[in-house]
Amino acid sequence: MMVALWRASALLVMFLAASLPPPQCAQDPAMVHYIYQRFRVLEQGLEKCTEATRAYIQDFQEFSKNISAMLGRCQTYTNEYKSAVNNLALRVERAQREIDYLEYLRESDVCVESEDKTLAEKLLQEAEEKKKIRTLLNASCDNMLMSIKSLKIVKRTLDTHGSWMKDAISNSPKVYFLSGSRNNIVWEFANMHAFMEDNTKPAPRKLILTLSWQGTGQVIYKGFLFFHNQGTANEIIKYNLQKRTVEDRMLLPGGVGRALVYQHSPSTYIDLAVDEHGLWAIHSGPGTYGHLVLTKIEPDTLGVEHSWDTPCRSQDAEASFLLCGVLYVVYSSGGQGPHRITCVYDPLGTISEGDLPNLFFPRRPRSHSMIHYNPRDKQLYAWNEGNQIIYKLQTKRKVPRE
Repeated sequence: MMVALWRASALLVMFLAASLPPPQCAQDPAMVHYIYQRFRVLEQGLEKCTEATRAYIQDFQEFSKNISAMLGRCQTYTNEYKSAVNNLALRVERAQREIDYLEYLRESDVCVESEDKTLAEKLLQEAEEKKKIRTLLNASCDNMLMSIKSLKIVKRTLDTHGSWMKDAISNSPKVYFLSGSRNNIVWEFANMHAFMEDNTKPAPRKLILTLSWQGTGQVIYKGFLFFHNQGTANEIIKYNLQKRTVEDRMLLPGGVGRALVYQHSPSTYIDLAVDEHGLWAIHSGPGTYGHLVLTKIEPDTLGVEHSWDTPCRSQDAEASFLLCGVLYVVYSSGGQGPHRITCVYDPLGTISEGDLPNLFFPRRPRSHSMIHYNPRDKQLYAWNEGNQIIYKLQTKRKVPRE
C-alpha cells in the first residue's frame, strides 16, 4: 500500500510540473507561492494517509491476535465438550448395566422378602411355585440319562465351529447345516443320506438369511430357526425358513449376553436348546464364568415362562443340552478330553448328580462346538473339530423322590 501511495505522489508531482507556466512566468512570486502551498498540502495528505495506514495495520494485527486467541479457546471448549460427552456415555453405560442387573434380580426371583412376611405365606408361595413348575413341565417324559453309548461321525468338514440339526418336532427328514459362528447362510439337505454323501441329488438348497447368527446355539423347532442375532447382546430371532423372513423377535431380560455361556466355546453367548418340554435358552449369569441360568421360552409368543439359577458353572464348560427337562453340562479340562458331564440340574428336583453314573463322552481331541439333543430321534447332534457327530444315548425312568 505504501508503494502505491508513493507512485500516486510521483504522478501528482508530474502533473503539477506539467501545469507550470512557461519560463518567462516562472519568476512570478505569486505563482511560486501557490506551487509551494500545493506541495505542502500534498505532503500533509501523504502524512495523514501514512498514519492512517499504520493505524489500520496495527488494528489488523490486534484483530488477528484476538481471533487466534478466540480460536484457541474454542479448541479448548471443543475438547472439554468431547470429554464431557464421553464421560456422560460411560455413566449412561454403567447405569444401563446396573438397570440390567436389577432387572435380572427381579426376573430371577431373588428379591429379598420383607421381614414381616409370615412363615405360612412363604410356604404357600413355595408350594404355588412348585405347582407352577410342575404344570409347566407336564410333558409325559420321565427319562434320565444313563450313558453315551456310541459315536458316529456323519460328515467331516473344514469348519472348526458350526452347528447342524434336524427339526426337533416335525417328521421332516431334512438336515440343516450352519457353518461358522457368525454367518447368514443355511444349507438345507433333503435327508441324512444327501447330507452324508457329496454330489448326491437333490443338491442342497442354499438359504440366505436377512440377519446373521452369533455363536453355535441355533435350533430348528416347528419349521422355524431360532438364533442369537449377531451384533446384539440378548436378541433372539424366530426366522421362517420357508418365507425367508423374520417371524418374531425377543429380548432375554437380566443382562443376558454379556458373558460367554461356556468357557471353551469362545463365540456363544446364548445357547438355545429343545427337548420334550419345548424351547429353552441357556446363558450365563452376571460375572465372568458365573453360574448358568436356564430360561424356558414359549416358542409361539416368544415370552419368558420361567427362569432358574443353576449350580452349574460356565468355567471349564464346553456345551450343554436338555433331556426331559433336565440340564446336562459337559466339562473338559483346558478344552481337551476327557469330556464328561459333571453338573446336572433338574428344575423339578427329581434327580441330582448323585443319582447318575459317571457320564463320559468318547474321547475327542478338542472341545465340542455344540451338543444338541433331538427329542424326536432321542440322539445328540454334535460338532467337534469340523466333524459332525451323532451320539446314541441310554436312558432309564426317573425314580421319584419321597
